Amino acid sequence: MARLLATIAAFMLAGTISGHEIHMFDTLEVEGRGTPLVGEAVSASEGYVGQIDLESRPLLRTGEILETIPGLVVTQHSGSGKANQYFLRGFNLDHGTDFSTSIDGMPVNLVTHGHGQGYTDFNFVIPELVANMNYLKGSYYAGVGNFSSAGSVAISTVDSLESGLARITVGEDSYFRALVADSQQVGEGDLLFALERNTNNGPWDLDENLDKLNGQLKYTQDLVDGSFSVSLMGYDSSWDSTDQIPERAVSQGLISDLGFLDDSVGGESSRYSLSTNWLKRDGDAATQVSAYAISYDMNLWSNFTYFREDPVQGDQFEQADDRMIYGLSASRLLSGQTIFDRSVQSTFGAQVRYDDIDNVGLYRTAQRQRLSSIREDSVKELAMSVFYDALVNWSGRFKTVFGLRADRYAFDVNSDLSANSGSENDFRLSPKFNAVYAVNENAEYYFSAGYGFHSNDARGTTIAIDPADGVKPVDPVDPLVGSKGAEIGARFHWFDNLNTSVAVWGLRLDSELLYVGDAGSTEASDPSERFGIELANHYAASEWMSFDFDLAVTDASLRVPGSEDEIPGAVDSVASAGVSFNPNNGWFGSLRFRHFGDRPLNEDGSVQSGSFSAFNARLGYKAESWWISLDLLNAFDSDSQDITYFYESRLPGEPAEGVADRHYHIIEPRSARLNFSWRF
Repeated sequence: MARLLATIAAFMLAGTISGHEIHMFDTLEVEGRGTPLVGEAVSASEGYVGQIDLESRPLLRTGEILETIPGLVVTQHSGSGKANQYFLRGFNLDHGTDFSTSIDGMPVNLVTHGHGQGYTDFNFVIPELVANMNYLKGSYYAGVGNFSSAGSVAISTVDSLESGLARITVGEDSYFRALVADSQQVGEGDLLFALERNTNNGPWDLDENLDKLNGQLKYTQDLVDGSFSVSLMGYDSSWDSTDQIPERAVSQGLISDLGFLDDSVGGESSRYSLSTNWLKRDGDAATQVSAYAISYDMNLWSNFTYFREDPVQGDQFEQADDRMIYGLSASRLLSGQTIFDRSVQSTFGAQVRYDDIDNVGLYRTAQRQRLSSIREDSVKELAMSVFYDALVNWSGRFKTVFGLRADRYAFDVNSDLSANSGSENDFRLSPKFNAVYAVNENAEYYFSAGYGFHSNDARGTTIAIDPADGVKPVDPVDPLVGSKGAEIGARFHWFDNLNTSVAVWGLRLDSELLYVGDAGSTEASDPSERFGIELANHYAASEWMSFDFDLAVTDASLRVPGSEDEIPGAVDSVASAGVSFNPNNGWFGSLRFRHFGDRPLNEDGSVQSGSFSAFNARLGYKAESWWISLDLLNAFDSDSQDITYFYESRLPGEPAEGVADRHYHIIEPRSARLNFSWRF
């Protein structure tokens, strides 16, 4: 109770934005990737995505809205209710580690999570309500802290709708989705409401039985000198899973590519949040304050090794997470200042987050029934930060941004094994720097550098004994793991409708977090380094037709002597391309292509995954108040694998120590979905 009261007091005394800071430039209507950022951006690898980039894009999963970010790949190795798998800048980000995400000022990444550090589940997002996404790659921005070494994205939802929207989608494998959304003027503001229902069995031999209910209620009011909003979001989902399967089980004819070895894995999860945002403009200054409270729980049943640990009951286990999250953030932006007769724009901010984790547990199970407890913990995790940056215009062509961020974390772990209980804290200071040189009004060059970090699971900072056997000593991990990165880049606005950005970057991480396939969790590993090149292009051929092409190439390795320096799961190349045409009325559609290359599955690189390529397509017809469209997902029926791991598992009759094998999850076969939408 004392800790909670202290946290509330800190909330009342501190302020910040929990996401990306706001710079006051000339008025800019952000529409999407077609918006030229020459003169606005401070690095080559930041950008905007708008609803215009999403509305004509066919989506297999909600999380694929993030694939509008150049170089980012979204896959899945389990059921639809579980967080996606993310790849960016040579990271297998697992379910979100080293990529920071937020929505309307609320963090999405979950610390000390039952399944993996930084767990990022976007299934509660309604794509039609996304107004824009502001992405930043690299660790060069003072307003973003934990999990942002590879990058970050801040999602904003719409405040109101010009007209009501009703949408029904039906598809193969009993896919059904219904959405209704509208906004009405209430008092001096707008009340937005939306409700989504989604069910799906999927193409798998085991029906997925997805049952998802999602809703949002948001009130926004314009003030004389700013705005105010309060939002309530609710999400509840349950599902059965077909997880990754061993390659040998398919080759031996035991199961198909769409088969399963445990018919009782899956999960259930819910997320409810209340948040508020307040913005006040005062001449050359602006103040933003946001606060949030989130209730979250998850129960996830998995079985990746089958009968290796328990040849009778099997190796199924349950990961549980039940928590409340509280946060407050504020920032103050000041323009019109000078230093050495040069104009300066300063931003001050502070952020506070408190995770009150009632239970984060791991259990041995069979048919979703608990057999024994491996570990149960309650955790209190407090994160406090302050930051400052100053943008200085040295001339009409040259400007710099210097930033400094300070983060302090405090962990309090109460474990069912007393030896693993305890408290820990850590502090990190992270300087940031960006320099921008404008060649002319259509071209800029950039240099960016900065320090970042990710936090480790609080349980790992106080651990002393392996909870699986209660005897074996275990070394604790550092609470905060630092990173440092830099890049040089350029941005070109070739003519009215073609934008290009290119970045050459490098990043060093003090400790790599690797996903352990046979445990379904992450663990700290050796230091690592990455170097890469990214190219992003967007061409608007007309007001209703656009093209884009993005390419990212990365070299990633562990900084260890010898030949075993490969990072399992690190993608070496990502490419995506698309064309969309979307007139006000008549025929519309899009064709999307995405590819990511081979990746090592073990440290010596002797085992590799295959590459992945797939197309999605949409064709529709639009009238004044309604439209209809047909989506072909995986249009050319690729048999690529969404995810591949290499570890030991055991099938009945195999040696007790198990068999090392590739375990994979195939992309869903070609499927069709029909969308009906009405405006009212």
